[in-house]
Amino acid sequence: MAKYFNTEGPCYPQEHYMVNLDMRVQEIKKLIDSRKYFSINRGRQYGKTTTLDILQERLKNQYTIFYISFEGFSEESFENENTFCRLFTGLLYDVIDYGEVEGITESVKSALENMSVPNTNTADFRSLSNLISTICNTAAKPVVLMIDEVDQAGNQQLFLSFLGMLRNKYLKMRHRPTFQSVILAGVYDIRNLRLKIRKEKEHQKNSPWNIAAEFDINMGFDARQIKIMLAEYEQDYYTGMNIDEMADLLYSYTSGYPFLVSKLCKILDEKISVSPEFASRNAAWKKEGFLEAVKILLFEKNSLFESLVNKLEDYSELRKMLHSILFTGDRIPYNSGNRVIDIATMFGFIKNDGGTMVISNRIFETYLYDLFLSEHEMNNRIFRDGISDKNQFIQIC
Repeated sequence: MAKYFNTEGPCYPQEHYMVNLDMRVQEIKKLIDSRKYFSINRGRQYGKTTTLDILQERLKNQYTIFYISFEGFSEESFENENTFCRLFTGLLYDVIDYGEVEGITESVKSALENMSVPNTNTADFRSLSNLISTICNTAAKPVVLMIDEVDQAGNQQLFLSFLGMLRNKYLKMRHRPTFQSVILAGVYDIRNLRLKIRKEKEHQKNSPWNIAAEFDINMGFDARQIKIMLAEYEQDYYTGMNIDEMADLLYSYTSGYPFLVSKLCKILDEKISVSPEFASRNAAWKKEGFLEAVKILLFEKNSLFESLVNKLEDYSELRKMLHSILFTGDRIPYNSGNRVIDIATMFGFIKNDGGTMVISNRIFETYLYDLFLSEHEMNNRIFRDGISDKNQFIQIC
């Protein structure tokens, strides 16, 4: 099957046109080799799952990797300690049962299966902690735990207790067997979550994830990486594109946001090249075709833009701040200690440009500007129509 630009899920080098992630993998491997626990927090569709997939494949000869996901975990999953521990051990058991890891003893596999059985009385954090020690002590290679989609669990008090258990084991790792490394992947930083805690006195000011190492590895694409990806595409289709120009255009409009880069390439390949105006790949992969692809992207409905709008509805302060940047020209100093700025950075909406906060890329800037402008116009029309309707019922005495 021919390769294509993928925006619907994880990317695989054998199936999709994608940037080379070797350097990223090597940087993350350094953290794992150093026994670091850390989080990969980036905006939606920023390549987190793709990165974890490639990590698992590249490092499986050196490490025993339990790669699980909390996607689909419901509120009931965090109903109590027993339920959570059963589900968690069930996920670990599945990794073994599907042959995704090697070097795990049959006794460990059996113990995981037994703890995951409904109504078992042994599923609690203490027994889970002991079982983790057994896994790590008997595995053929150092054990790494990777959890994707932790946002499903992050605002639950029970999950903080789970992290507290991992933290306790981490602090005693020189004396008791535990994971070589733990990686949590999601949009939200654990420290920014609005915790669902029943009593105010239970509020924890100190996150149990304060053992986490700083993760400052660039997850975006640079122009050089985009250029290499386009060169591979060009070898297949001989479009005659100016690869340097196209890579610079893609980076200029997206600032390397992975989904936006892949989406624009996908539009160029699958829509612009067959449109009546261009009608071929040779004509599409030029500046004129690129600008047409930008127009299509800005007018279409996609999961990234939907997520962006949802965040504006969830965080009114974020909406006000972005509106101010776009319509008043305010130059707001970038300070990560500001909660709203921290949240906007976490979602990938803004970036630090020489100490000043700016919208992270031209696509977001244009989309947000058009969104706010349409809302203004709609509100004005509703107001005018309301006055008009009211005047129809006013009687002059």
